[in-house]
Amino acid sequence: MDGNDMTTTRFSRRAALFSAATAITLVLAGCGSTDTESDSADNPYGLITPGQISVASVGDLKPYTFTDASGEFTGFDVELFRDVTARAGIDEVTFTGTDFSGLLAAVSNEQYDVGVAAIGITDDRKQTVDFSSGYLAGFLTVLAKDESAVSYEDALAGSRLGVVQGTLQETYAVENFPEAALVRFPDNNAAISALNTGSIDAHFLDYESAKAYIEQYDLTDVKDIPSFDAPAGFAVAKGNDALREALDEGLAAAMEDGTWKELYQEWFPGSPLTPQYLPKAEQTEGASPTS
Repeated sequence: MDGNDMTTTRFSRRAALFSAATAITLVLAGCGSTDTESDSADNPYGLITPGQISVASVGDLKPYTFTDASGEFTGFDVELFRDVTARAGIDEVTFTGTDFSGLLAAVSNEQYDVGVAAIGITDDRKQTVDFSSGYLAGFLTVLAKDESAVSYEDALAGSRLGVVQGTLQETYAVENFPEAALVRFPDNNAAISALNTGSIDAHFLDYESAKAYIEQYDLTDVKDIPSFDAPAGFAVAKGNDALREALDEGLAAAMEDGTWKELYQEWFPGSPLTPQYLPKAEQTEGASPTS
């Protein structure tokens, strides 16, 4: 075989090897693209488990989220969330109770898909998670024992004031009650127990949650404070726009067709309806507590 023939043979072999390698690369790339497209189609909302939404919540936050006698989660937020996710085509929703103080971090770290627990939307919290549109706004309440001398006139100066750690109430108290001694609790039940035994002078919590404790323990509503600037929203991991947008669409539909109103009247009987969440034809101005 002369030199030219040998050169041609070597070139042909290299060309054949290159063509084979290219074909394999294209096949593998094609498989990757198909897998990615399939994953996206099977899991359009980027859920931890496709087809199932895992929710971090709180088990004693009546009437928003709590466990009933059978251990099942229920409450206004729970039932609204189930309705919203059903509109997105997802019926399998799993709720898990957590301490409120660690809830947003768990969602941010993608231990859960969503946080649902009447979570007030604030700029600080937006640094950790993204939020759906707001779906609830109301009042914060200072509770005390009936015979207590606690007064709101001096911004609770000198009072031992209970707050649940990580809540909007804690943030508000730090900023607005600087001379009160804050005592932090993991949940409302622990704080109310401390109030009844005299370990604290007052407890600062959500207005709707306060109503049940007032009735159960004959406590006094010292002050109701508007909190319309921090409406509750569903928390999702930052960047999961598909899930957030699906929740927004479901919320808008639930408000416009009257579902939100029905659930609100069921879970908050006698409380004023917040205008911005009613069907457009029913929106009016003004709202205040009824007690």
